[in-house]
Amino acid sequence: MGRAARPERDIFLISKGENDIISYRTEFREYIGKRSVWSVEGVILLLEDEESVNRGVCFTLERAGYQVYACGSIREAKQLLEMYQPQMLICDLTLPDGNGLEFIREVRKAQSDIYILCLTALDSETDYVMGYGAGADDYVAKPFSLSVLTLKVQAYFERNQRAENSEISFGKLRVNMRRMRAWRESEELFFTKTEWRLLMLFVQNPNQILSKNQILEFVFDTDGDFVEENTIAVMIRRLREKIEEDPAKPQYIRNVRGMGYVLHVL
Repeated sequence: MGRAARPERDIFLISKGENDIISYRTEFREYIGKRSVWSVEGVILLLEDEESVNRGVCFTLERAGYQVYACGSIREAKQLLEMYQPQMLICDLTLPDGNGLEFIREVRKAQSDIYILCLTALDSETDYVMGYGAGADDYVAKPFSLSVLTLKVQAYFERNQRAENSEISFGKLRVNMRRMRAWRESEELFFTKTEWRLLMLFVQNPNQILSKNQILEFVFDTDGDFVEENTIAVMIRRLREKIEEDPAKPQYIRNVRGMGYVLHVL
């Protein structure tokens, strides 16, 4: 199959011969490649080898405004993942050319931020545990309602859209929390994992004094009993060196003597 599925295209596939299908696929992919912007809600890869389910899901999700690339084998799915970088993978677990759980593990390892929703007739607790362990985010057990599936898809993309807009600016700084990126004017800033967690704590609590224990608990998931006394001071100094124009005279992260630190945002 390996197609960028659309309702009208399914009608075409039913009515034409194999040579026509192959020609149409080529033309359609060339057409897609020329499109720089899609007026759709999100991009989805569907891996489902049962033709009737494949068509039903494609038709329903595209009517809801999503761009769906559909295929029936792991081999095709790998090609489409590379070509189109979808935000969501809807994946059957019983496939003709491999194990769906193994494929999910592979995808999760390569693309940590892709949302993976499993379609499966294997609906025991053990199956769910194995799926989540492989990297799946959610399950829909067969037989399933297309309306329920669509609601799950919509819920994810709505959350994703809200997260995309979770950007805060103060002074010359701009921080995008979902993309985990920050800039001082046009210069992008780069942080260690610990520095980023510390910055997120301040950004999510602007103009609030944060105590030593609050900072340690958030950054290290621990209290202050086993942390050296100057650990926070060192962390703050390193963060200031990256976000402040003059770390010796901090404009943003300020010390409140005897109490803690505060991110000063006007």
